Amino acid sequence: MNYLFTSESVSEGHPDKVADQISDALLDWFLAYDSNSKVACETLVTTGQVVLAGEVKSKAYVDVAEVARDIIAGIGYTKSEYQFEARSCGVFSSIHEQSEDINRGVDGKIDPLDQGAGDQGMMFGYATNETDNYIPLPLDLSHTLLRELASIRKNESNLMPYLRPDSKSQVTIEYSEDGTPLGIDTIVLSTQHDDFIAPADNSPRAQAEADLAIQDKIRRDVIEILIPRVREKYKQRKDVYALFSDDIKYYVNPTGKFVIGGPHGDTGLTGRKIIVDTYGGKALHGGGAFSGKDPSKVDRSAAYMARYIAKNLVAAGVAPEILIQVAYAIGVAQPMNVYVNTFGKSNVSLSDGAIAAKVKELFDLRPKAIEDLLKLRNPIYLETASYGHFGRQPQTVTKTFASRYMPEPVVKQVELFTWEKLDQVERIKKAFGL
Repeated sequence: MNYLFTSESVSEGHPDKVADQISDALLDWFLAYDSNSKVACETLVTTGQVVLAGEVKSKAYVDVAEVARDIIAGIGYTKSEYQFEARSCGVFSSIHEQSEDINRGVDGKIDPLDQGAGDQGMMFGYATNETDNYIPLPLDLSHTLLRELASIRKNESNLMPYLRPDSKSQVTIEYSEDGTPLGIDTIVLSTQHDDFIAPADNSPRAQAEADLAIQDKIRRDVIEILIPRVREKYKQRKDVYALFSDDIKYYVNPTGKFVIGGPHGDTGLTGRKIIVDTYGGKALHGGGAFSGKDPSKVDRSAAYMARYIAKNLVAAGVAPEILIQVAYAIGVAQPMNVYVNTFGKSNVSLSDGAIAAKVKELFDLRPKAIEDLLKLRNPIYLETASYGHFGRQPQTVTKTFASRYMPEPVVKQVELFTWEKLDQVERIKKAFGL
């Protein structure tokens, strides 16, 4: 029997994502000036206020308030009517030294590769071949909708001039019993907007009519401007392109009005969008958030490694869909376990347990080895903090960090999304006889 599955995404202007981006920007700055920095920083954003908290061990000094303001401005909160504006909001910092009790389990080993995990916990990685980037289709579409909406807001504002930074999307896909996508059932999109149609008078009826006119205009623009642009992104994937039918149900700003939004409309916190950040609910999640954490925290680095392994296994043809779990104890280098689930779809004559044993042979899962392989001790994290940590395009970029507190800018060439590379496929094929 056919079934429906739904995933959501949120924009860079969503309050939780504002918090994530500030936390990861701070991490990048610390790593740019001191690659050995240990960072675990959290951000809270609300009406006119940013609160920074957490633990840092670093030789670097970072003007955390200035970094936060620059991120907020880059997102688009630059107008006083948003009641959260980059240059006028208050920034309060309560960042302090990392606990020595935590640090002793991470540093101080004779062999650097024996560096212990920065915390206990379990992490999951997942990949599926239903999209070119090996993430579930409902999540991929949800991210694409909001990336394109942000592009319109920032680069072609004449098309939808009323757009404000905060927005959310949700996509429901109909699947066949064997997991093949059959069609897009529903698209939900809520976008913050200007109050761009004035009521005829002060009566409740006139206000309701104005609100309805605004909603109708945004709905038309979403269907006639945004959706065709998103569909065009999938032109090379004819199977996905064909899913955009005239039968899609659209819910655009279903409450009727979304003027009050961003941190003024809803307090934002680092780490509250862990399903958006990963696999849209299609895979298990260990519960640990990513943003603001340096790679000694296996919540982040081991989740990236598990994704890297799962993606390369699927691309190599081991199975069309794979879930991997690893788990760690704080201060211990080797993982407690490696678990593999191919959902009964394995293409090799091995049990899932035997596949897991091969994974342990093929990949060094000690935290320091993960850091080195994926080049995680670099300022690469701001880009991960919106539109998902997975399914992204690996690329090399040059970043410049200039501070009035430092004599010279720091210029670094870094690789983004190294865990999305498919550079282990041939090695895996050889190991599994594919």
